[in-house]
Amino acid sequence: MVMVAQARPSERAEFIKRTYTHLAGAVGAFVIVEFLFFQLGIAPFLASFFMGSRFGWLALLGGFALLGYLASNMAAKADDVNAQYTGLGLYVLGEAIIFAPLLYIASAFSDPSVIPTAAIITLFLFGGLTAVAFTSGKDFAFLGGILKIGGMVALGLIVCSLLFGFSLGLFFSFFMVAFAGAAILYKTSNVMYRYSTTQHVAASLELFAAVMLLFWYVLRILMSSRR
Repeated sequence: MVMVAQARPSERAEFIKRTYTHLAGAVGAFVIVEFLFFQLGIAPFLASFFMGSRFGWLALLGGFALLGYLASNMAAKADDVNAQYTGLGLYVLGEAIIFAPLLYIASAFSDPSVIPTAAIITLFLFGGLTAVAFTSGKDFAFLGGILKIGGMVALGLIVCSLLFGFSLGLFFSFFMVAFAGAAILYKTSNVMYRYSTTQHVAASLELFAAVMLLFWYVLRILMSSRR
């Protein structure tokens, strides 16, 4: 397999185009699924089911983590196009399920403008970080170890907050926005240095995961500031 950084300029440009086209498609599919969830009454049902119990949230997070692991492995299978798209589709569906309660609360009990505002802020932050990753020419692989440690600490805090019923507060959301920003730099760098030219679906899944993480915590910050 030819890594993107070693590929011919035309192949590299085509890979980047396919990756970000698939990323845009994943975001569009996420929006469509959420729209259907709201129209069919699934979003309020998910909100009442998972928000009614801290253990419901734990089950959701555990299931989502397992789904993300399986979807990433499926999308990384460069020799099986169907497996790649199945993995990406499963991950989009999983994100839609975990986001539905938060989006329902934001639309029903908060300022109606918080969701589009969070989406715009996320878009600009992602665009700026992507530009930095591509124009700097720097390999951000060194962020990998930091992200692993930070991710384990964040996950531990989230689980403890659900088990013991304490709030993580606004500071944690800002920390997670910074974490998501670092993840975008790291994964955008990986697009060039760690993926082959046939793995554009897997690359788009990794970027989609980072974008959704950023959107989640930007939305939480806006919701907290407008209560």
